[in-house]
Amino acid sequence: MTTSTSTQPPVDVQAGAPIARTTRHVAVPTASASRRSVWRRRVGVGARRTAAIGLLLAAWEAASRAGVVDPFTASSPSAVGEVLAGLFADGTIWPHIEATFTASLLGLALGIVAGVVLGTVAGLFRPVAELLEPVMVLLSAVPRVIFAPLLIIWLGIGVSSKVALAFLLVAVLVFFAVYGGIQDTDARLIDRIRTFGGGTRVLLREVYVPAITGRVLGNLKIAVGFAFTGAVVGEFVASARGLGYLLMFAQSQYNAALVFALITLIVVFVLLLFALTGVVERRALRWRTR
Repeated sequence: MTTSTSTQPPVDVQAGAPIARTTRHVAVPTASASRRSVWRRRVGVGARRTAAIGLLLAAWEAASRAGVVDPFTASSPSAVGEVLAGLFADGTIWPHIEATFTASLLGLALGIVAGVVLGTVAGLFRPVAELLEPVMVLLSAVPRVIFAPLLIIWLGIGVSSKVALAFLLVAVLVFFAVYGGIQDTDARLIDRIRTFGGGTRVLLREVYVPAITGRVLGNLKIAVGFAFTGAVVGEFVASARGLGYLLMFAQSQYNAALVFALITLIVVFVLLLFALTGVVERRALRWRTR
């Protein structure tokens, strides 16, 4: 006995008419298409920013040449470019760049390490937090650059005082980032891990380290800016080398072109460090998600 199977469209009971079946094809973007879209968006944003900066520089140059602004006090982009080219051509800028970079990077590294250690210890041990938190709050409440003269008296006009000021600025920032990350950890998650036999080592690896890493990475670019601020301000107060020292010299000579050139140089270097920290942040976040 053979069985025949017939397929008929379903019938609407109320209307008595067959219901039409429609198939929708949803296009799912591939990974390569998503990357191309992100790249095009970034290129577009970069092009608009470059155009805006170019228009600003052109307006500045035109205003300086037309006498709308005083070239002596406001200078001009062409004069700033000539000063920058001269500084690199005769090589006088390199020892000052080395001094500022050394102070800022050493202060950044030492400040991150100290902030992570102190913030972790304070977050895990309440008696330590009761001692450290008031001191850190006080240091955070006052402009920490006011300690520059005192550090120079203690450590001299060499690189040590600049490293110390950069260290102070960064360490307080990182301390509160780490301390806050540990304090904001869900207490129920900690209790659950302890219930299943997890000790301090498991908590550090599975809970605290990811929380600390996220907070430190989130404040890394700010820490870079603080480190450069500490180094340059320390050089500005008293130094024999460094970009801050050159800024102080340019100010004493009323050399606006040199001031703008040095400011441009510092901004470019900070942006380059921002780009490097962005790469570090992306790689660290990929490591966390594995």
